[in-house]
Amino acid sequence: MSQRTALVIDDDALSREFLVETLRTSGWHTTDAGSAEEAVRLLEQGDFRLVLTDLRLPKADGLAVLRAARERNSETAVVVLTAFGTVTTAVEAMRAGADDFLLKPASPEQIEVVLGRCDAHRRLVQENRVLKANLADRSIAPRQDIIGRNLRFIQALALAERVAPTDATVLVRGESGTGKEVIAELVHRRSARAQGPMIRVNCAALTESLLTSELFGHEKGAFTGATARRQGRFELAAGGTLFLDEIGDLPQEVQAKLLRVLETREFERVGGSQTIEANVRVIAATNRDLESAIARGRFREDLFYRLNVVPVTLPALRERREDIPALARHFLARFTRQHGSVAKEFGVDALQALATADWPGNVRELANTVQRAVLVAQGPRITAAELGMVAAATEVVATQSAALEITIALPSLDALERQQILKTLEHTKGDRAAAALILGVTTRTLSNKFRLWRSPGFGQRAGA
Repeated sequence: MSQRTALVIDDDALSREFLVETLRTSGWHTTDAGSAEEAVRLLEQGDFRLVLTDLRLPKADGLAVLRAARERNSETAVVVLTAFGTVTTAVEAMRAGADDFLLKPASPEQIEVVLGRCDAHRRLVQENRVLKANLADRSIAPRQDIIGRNLRFIQALALAERVAPTDATVLVRGESGTGKEVIAELVHRRSARAQGPMIRVNCAALTESLLTSELFGHEKGAFTGATARRQGRFELAAGGTLFLDEIGDLPQEVQAKLLRVLETREFERVGGSQTIEANVRVIAATNRDLESAIARGRFREDLFYRLNVVPVTLPALRERREDIPALARHFLARFTRQHGSVAKEFGVDALQALATADWPGNVRELANTVQRAVLVAQGPRITAAELGMVAAATEVVATQSAALEITIALPSLDALERQQILKTLEHTKGDRAAAALILGVTTRTLSNKFRLWRSPGFGQRAGA
């Protein structure tokens, strides 16, 4: 809908001209009519943000115009004017659905006040719809915070931060539960659109026909059950971000429509002919192998290139085991506060089990496991049994017991530390800053270590 389009209806030509001039002075694009019949025809042909109608009109009255406007678009503001300023007529108009009521003759100042109230009401309605859309799409899984020092994770995070201020389309890839939505939220919060809405759509959760209507909206009568016009997610996300989750499951017909929107930045509602600007930033996410889907003809290659402008790939949790303890403790603190639990820390067996598990559900599975343990914990220290991971803990203990037999052959702690640092530097290709970040120390500490290793007699002390 155009931002400031108004329809003025009054059978008195002088009054109508005054109202039109007042609105145009305030920046409104105005169309006028002298009868209810003419107004209804104009409402069927166009889209108006405001209808300003006299209550007393020849043949059909202003209430007929009000009803026609409401049927056409429930978000159109309707203000009724009348020279018959009785409580009865005011109540009648408001009960019929008018947003406000003005007595004739109304001054420009009075009109501005009423229009201001209508604008405020419209904003509240739209914000409410955005909030409902966000709540409906938000996953029931616990929120994953951005915690980690794994090099691949840090690189993905740095790339997301770098492109966030732009309007570039971002494709977040990774297994289920790795935190793709968290990265999308980060990009939105750090963008110029942060004050706008972030609207989510799960492309795998709806059928093709429902998804088309959900994305682009529909006009009244577009299909069976379409009893009123409905805005789609592209309209609700105007000025903000549209997050398309599970994009790899998008039906092919919808893929073609999405491609057109990304190329032209325009779309039409289902059953409509009015072209609407797509003023949104698109972030997509998938756990699918899109290249294989393209090879099998299940995903459009041209759409992939439109979405894959900035690819951000998240590692699985089993590929960033060094982050598991910090993530587990973070979730422990959160769920302890949330549930008022007595649990305060993990036992040694619990930490060992957490660190060695495969975590096919990634960070989401870790969060759910910790939350369940918090709920069943009987003391301040969570055990492997309370995590439901006794088998994993037993396996770790057995491995450690076997290792005790060869302890005598192990190098000293200094030598082990040196091996770990050198291995990390090899992983970072000599980047000391990145290595320090992974190891959780400062670059100055690493430099001190190198000086120590070069000092006389270190090899004998280290037992290396």
